[in-house]
Parts: sequence; C-alpha cells; structure tokens
Amino acid sequence: MRTIRTIRSLSKLILSLAIPSMLWACTPTSTPVSSESSDPTAPTPETTATDAVGELEIRANGEDFVRQGFETRDGWQINFDQLYVTLAAVTAYQSDPPFDAEAGGLPIAQTTVSLEDPVTVDLAAGEATADPILVGTVTAPAGRYNALSWKMVPATADPATGQTLWMQGTATKDDRRIDFIIKLNPTLGFVCGDYVGDDRKGFLDADGTADLEATFHFDHLFGDGEAPPEDEINTGALGFDPLAAIAEGNTLDLDQAGLEAQLSPADYDRLMGILPSLGHVGEGHCEETELARS
Repeated sequence: MRTIRTIRSLSKLILSLAIPSMLWACTPTSTPVSSESSDPTAPTPETTATDAVGELEIRANGEDFVRQGFETRDGWQINFDQLYVTLAAVTAYQSDPPFDAEAGGLPIAQTTVSLEDPVTVDLAAGEATADPILVGTVTAPAGRYNALSWKMVPATADPATGQTLWMQGTATKDDRRIDFIIKLNPTLGFVCGDYVGDDRKGFLDADGTADLEATFHFDHLFGDGEAPPEDEINTGALGFDPLAAIAEGNTLDLDQAGLEAQLSPADYDRLMGILPSLGHVGEGHCEETELARS
C-alpha cells in the first residue's frame, strides 16, 4: 500500500512540473519591446512623417461653364475666349480640427505651405475637357491637406494688367450677338475647407504628388438656364440682360468704373455682391474674408 501511495505522489509531482512547460508552449510568442522604443523622447510616426515630403499642386478650375459655354438664366448663350483671374497668397493647410468655412474663423493649422507670388491664369484655356489650370507646385510635408485659402488681386502684368477678373467672349440670344470684355478689379479673399467632389484631394504621400483646387462658380454670376427659374442659382444671379442693355450696338467693353456708371445702382450692387460667392473648393463652400473695391 505504501508503495502505491509513493508512486501516486511521484506522478503528481511529475505532472505539476510539466504543466508550466505545457502552458508556456501554448502561449503565443511576442516581440519584446525594447527600452529604446519606450523612450518618451524617441521619434513617433507622427513626428517623423513631417520629415517626408512630396509635391503639392495648386490648380484653378472654372468648370464646364467656362470651358464649354453655358446658357444664362435669361437665355443668353455665353462662350468665353479668355477668363483671367490672378491669385496670390495661396495657402494650403493641414488643419486639426477640420476647418468648416460656414462656421467662420480660420483653420487651426498644424502645417501650412504657400505660393506667395501672384499668378495670372486663363480659366478658359485648353479644350472643353481640359484639366484644371496649374497655378503652381510647392514641395510640402506629407499629410492630409484639408483647407485652402487665397486672394484674388489685380494683375501686375499683361494681358490683364490692373484687373482681378477679366472676362472676354461672346453672348448670343436670338439674332443678336454681343462681343464682350468685362473687367473688374476688387481684391477678394477666400478661406475654404475640404474639397467636395467625386475625387478626394489633398492626400499627400511621401515622394508622391497630390493636388488642391480653387474652383470658381460663374453660374452664380450669370445663372443657369438649365435650372428652374425659381432655383436659388437663378434668383440670386445677375444674368446677362442688364449687361446687354448697356452694350453699344453689339459690343460691350467696360471696366468696373464704367459698369458702376452705366448699370443701375441695384444691378451694380448685385454684381459686386455676387463676387464673394465665386470661390469654392469643388462644391465645398468658402468664407469670403476680404472685399476691397478699387
């Protein structure tokens, strides 16, 4: 009997020694964390990412209304030959939190990059399906650029010297055709949040290329003949009838001072009041930060 108890005791001892080894063998292995990686002063992915850069393209887009022509709210077919805008102090932001232009204020920037010098571009250049116009390219830290600001300023060189916005083209309705040049020279400022559209913009990878877009909605100025008359895009627009009424024969060539002198006060105020709504980022809204009438 004592022999049997001794054998049982030995068996229990052997089993108790074996269990920790069995458990160790069934436990998933993991890579030990080094003391270097736990150092609070060691670089993190967030801090090292700022050392990685790519190329950020800034583009300007007048949309199909400019490149392909359109019908105004009052039935004029507009086709642009040239549409010059001059952009300055174009700044892209990595904003945290994301900037909401409709809430007002300014982006809380973690990173900014800028194109400071004024650049004049022709939004009507290229074929009907041409890409948006390249304003400039800047080397920028990788990351998510989710806000954009810029100014529209008078050009300092030909062909649009002295003008912020130069619109040249033809307007046709029934049997009348008007060749027009409309020149405006206020200084405007826009600050905008994230681009809204079919494509996502502003995601810049290290050694990669991304783009942001300043978009201009000229249907706000002239209206959209394909939209219902009671649509907001038409009820707030100037249209072309007031401009046709001050044309000399079949020609309209006026700068801002001439428009102020010849348009009715209500129509001139409407024209100037629409300008701050031109700037967008795709369909995303912008806040107008400056309107200085020269």
